[in-house]
Amino acid sequence: METILSISGKPGLYRLVSRGNRTLIVESLDEAKRRMPVFATDRVTSLADIAMYTEGDDIPLWQVLKNLSEKEGGKAASLNYRKAKGEELREFFAQVLPEYDKDRVHDSDIRKLLQWYDILVSCGITDFEQALKPTEGDNISDREDKNTEE
Repeated sequence: METILSISGKPGLYRLVSRGNRTLIVESLDEAKRRMPVFATDRVTSLADIAMYTEGDDIPLWQVLKNLSEKEGGKAASLNYRKAKGEELREFFAQVLPEYDKDRVHDSDIRKLLQWYDILVSCGITDFEQALKPTEGDNISDREDKNTEE
């Protein structure tokens, strides 16, 4: 099971390779496959912990990515998120997740989602449910463990 991470201040996505005493060793998902240490001071988020705001319950990121993959036929996003205006982004995203919360989901969130989707698809990761399933040590699985103990 691999853990896919986003690191604040660093572009792209990363795969967790190893855990050290006070560091994580990660490998970029881009072509370079660079490895680097990530320290406790870095803000690291597992994609398994991310959900999108909707008018009802929040939807896990893997479900949103799956919807996007179905819309795009498993290929890279047809919308150029770098050049698209806010209105275009929102129209496109409404086709993927019609019930998204228009007040709390910003244009930058949609851009980031499309960027991550393109990275994952280019790496051959298309089973988003399996790839983004919470693993031991992720916040969601920690919360579930605590809830079952009580």
